[in-house]
Amino acid sequence: MAKPIVAIVGRPNVGKSTLFNRIVGRPVAIVEDEPGTTRDRIGADTEWSGYAFTLVDTGGLEITPGSDLARRVKEQAEIAIREADVVIFLVDVREGVTASDLEVADLLRRSGKPVIVAVNKCDNPERRLMANEFYQLGLAPVVAISALHGQGINDLLDEVVARLPARVPEEEIEAIRAAIVGRPNVGKSSLLNAIVGSERAIVSEQPGTTRDTIDTLIEWRGERIILVDTAGIRRRGRIEAGIERYSVLRALRAINRSDISVLVLDAVEGVTAQDAHLAGYIRDAGRGCLLAVNKWDLIPKTPNIEHEYTQHVRSALKFMPWAPILFLSAKTGENVQQVLDLLLTIQQERSRRVPTAVLNEVLRAAIQAHPPPPVGGKRLKIYYITQAEIRPPTFVFFVNDPDLLHFSYERFLENRLREAFGFQGTALRLIFRARTSQQVGTR
Repeated sequence: MAKPIVAIVGRPNVGKSTLFNRIVGRPVAIVEDEPGTTRDRIGADTEWSGYAFTLVDTGGLEITPGSDLARRVKEQAEIAIREADVVIFLVDVREGVTASDLEVADLLRRSGKPVIVAVNKCDNPERRLMANEFYQLGLAPVVAISALHGQGINDLLDEVVARLPARVPEEEIEAIRAAIVGRPNVGKSSLLNAIVGSERAIVSEQPGTTRDTIDTLIEWRGERIILVDTAGIRRRGRIEAGIERYSVLRALRAINRSDISVLVLDAVEGVTAQDAHLAGYIRDAGRGCLLAVNKWDLIPKTPNIEHEYTQHVRSALKFMPWAPILFLSAKTGENVQQVLDLLLTIQQERSRRVPTAVLNEVLRAAIQAHPPPPVGGKRLKIYYITQAEIRPPTFVFFVNDPDLLHFSYERFLENRLREAFGFQGTALRLIFRARTSQQVGTR
């Protein structure tokens, strides 16, 4: 089921990225005092009171932008508003209600979307009282917060989830769902057409042809697969007004609705920062991933070209060494059918369940070979491990104190699990919990 979208909008430098990081719980957005730091929207999954949603940070919204960059950022924010299910309108209590705030409020009213006014920088009683003047925007509710200090965030999130759409499950079709994602013009629609053998999606050299996601159901080796062709991810600074009227949000929705993402890379251009950003989202969402290097027919062939290019991809996407790489050409059909075979393989790996006794044998051997390093004079103790879920495979480690876990040791344990059991093409989730007194002696 696709997660709803919550977009944070507002004038430049009111604290949108700080609020985004506060809600998500980690520094995803770059935070600077310089206005206009956030150029593109950034999305991350989070949840509150049992409701999961995708939070989107936007650039500063100026109704009458004074520069080409500001115009592009304004367009990005407007698209985010159209795509969002709920909008957080962030304002600055220290500046009061500005003319720009009134213009943004008018835009939000016309959008018809549920809007919550979050009055930021209310870090003392006097400023919290001053927040009431923002009712003149004609939008409600108005919530006083301090994103920097974490004040009022719980109240804000309560208002958000109260306005999220009802969680109605999609009509489920028993099939593997694979989202074809990537930047514009890397050949996503061409790859879809090559796979299904017919012109199911319009193919054009003009980036932005695909406006919405398109689901295509096929059968392969007795299995049903739904292929989702998505709109491309924009390059920074290359947004043309009125041409690329699609959003990264559609790709995020498609990833959330999928089991596996086929991340299409352009062999000629190589792996870009935008490719890495999207790959990181796939990993964080716990999805499977296939790295499809398209336009391979345009690369001059040398004896070591595949090895050299593999090293390039692995170096650029260090956090995803488990994703298989497939060199293909949607134009010539080279290796296209292998996409379907790899999708079946990855889904099998995502569905793998390992017995608890076998897991603990591997854990004991790993700890014996490389004990956890001490942290502040104390050492992590891992009592046992169990697999809690599949798709993605999720493992719970019961320990004495999760705060003693160093990220490098978590990576070591994940690598040991992969060495022992495979899990090719799928993200893993490792959860570390403190063992309670009632669990002592439990296996």
